[in-house]
Amino acid sequence: MKIRTWPWFQRQLPLTLQLILVLVSQIFYTSRGDVGSSAQYSPPYLPTACYDRDSSQFPSSNLFAAAGDGIWDNGASCGRQYQVRCISAAKPGTCIPDNTILIKIVDYAGSLASTPSAPGTTMILSQTGFGAIANSTALSINIEFQQV
Repeated sequence: MKIRTWPWFQRQLPLTLQLILVLVSQIFYTSRGDVGSSAQYSPPYLPTACYDRDSSQFPSSNLFAAAGDGIWDNGASCGRQYQVRCISAAKPGTCIPDNTILIKIVDYAGSLASTPSAPGTTMILSQTGFGAIANSTALSINIEFQQV
């Protein structure tokens, strides 16, 4: 006895499976933004690539950052705000769980007046910002960030 298959069913099955996989992945999607890395830098914070020597650029909370090449966008990132949280680090227990901060981009990582704790990161947080989401003795952390 010959079993007959339906050609339309054979073509639709992979598409149907793809749709199911997409739907399931959206249900279990836990990331709320982009993922990158962060370091920290300390004073002097002036001058900056965005605002030169204008000290009024810094938020009163001291939660600010310098943009790395990945988000610098030829200076368009100046003034952008991001929600940032630490998601992991080389040393377990470095991240402060459930702490999210709102930072403002005020500088470019490639032109900082002080040396960052690690090169080539997505963003370099002020000491205050870094310490708000991670142990301040860490050189770098992995972050989740989202522009707001």
